[in-house]
Amino acid sequence: ASLAAIPDGPAKTAGIKLGMEVASAIQADRANDGTNAPDTYRPHAAPGAYVPTTTPIWDQYARAQPWIIKRADQFRPGPPPALSSAEWARDYNEVKSLGGTNSTARTAEQTEAVKFWGNVNFGGPWQSVARELAIKKEMPLADCARLFALLNMSLANAYIVNWDAKYHYNFWRPVTAIRNGDRDGNDATERDAGWTSFNPTPMHPEYPSQATINATIASAVIESVFGPLKDIPVKATDVRDAKHTRAFASLVDMAEEQKNARIWGGVHYRFAIRTSEDMGRKVAAYMLENTLKPAR
Repeated sequence: ASLAAIPDGPAKTAGIKLGMEVASAIQADRANDGTNAPDTYRPHAAPGAYVPTTTPIWDQYARAQPWIIKRADQFRPGPPPALSSAEWARDYNEVKSLGGTNSTARTAEQTEAVKFWGNVNFGGPWQSVARELAIKKEMPLADCARLFALLNMSLANAYIVNWDAKYHYNFWRPVTAIRNGDRDGNDATERDAGWTSFNPTPMHPEYPSQATINATIASAVIESVFGPLKDIPVKATDVRDAKHTRAFASLVDMAEEQKNARIWGGVHYRFAIRTSEDMGRKVAAYMLENTLKPAR
């Protein structure tokens, strides 16, 4: 559809030909990267005991071949905090208060942020920001190509390193923990038998946070090209409706809202956000160090 706006001619024809050749080469190279491997998730259950029967998603990504980085567990973090710790109790109670369906602590603005930053918008708004900045800077075509290649390879890695850690630690989501708050051995975590998360709980383990790794990696890649963006306003565009946008004073503010929205929505703990920021910074730094720099 976007090609329709480009006038027909030799340049358009050559561009389509080159694009198809590159796409075919990449698809051939990645044909056996593991992302299409069979789902082999083994439910955690005692023989004869019922467990929910919807299988968690993307188990195979924990074993997929990354881009540039050497292996999926290269940036695997340490474990979540012990359930007996003060950190666990503090972060448990934060998400319990802010992230419940019937929360009175979550503000109207936070509620709108949760609705915007659903899974479908984990990557798209960062693409729109990169496009907007590239247009403003009038970046040469080759530099634009490198920017989007680096951004999207890095975001692909975000899912691989995150799923490796998720299925390694298999840590419970808030909806499970809060309904079992009397079983974690911590007197500071009071059970709420009917608690539900405001945002639908994703069907995979909690730790770490995909939204946070994505936001950290994307902002680092974009800043590596355009420089510090603390004072440059940016706009996030909803991939479902281009008229639905959220304006931010800076890229930093946009990233922070995407991260916090997962707590406000009741699907992540604060410690997962902190760990995921560290993972995202490490993945971005490695990608920036080990990919070709633009020619000057």
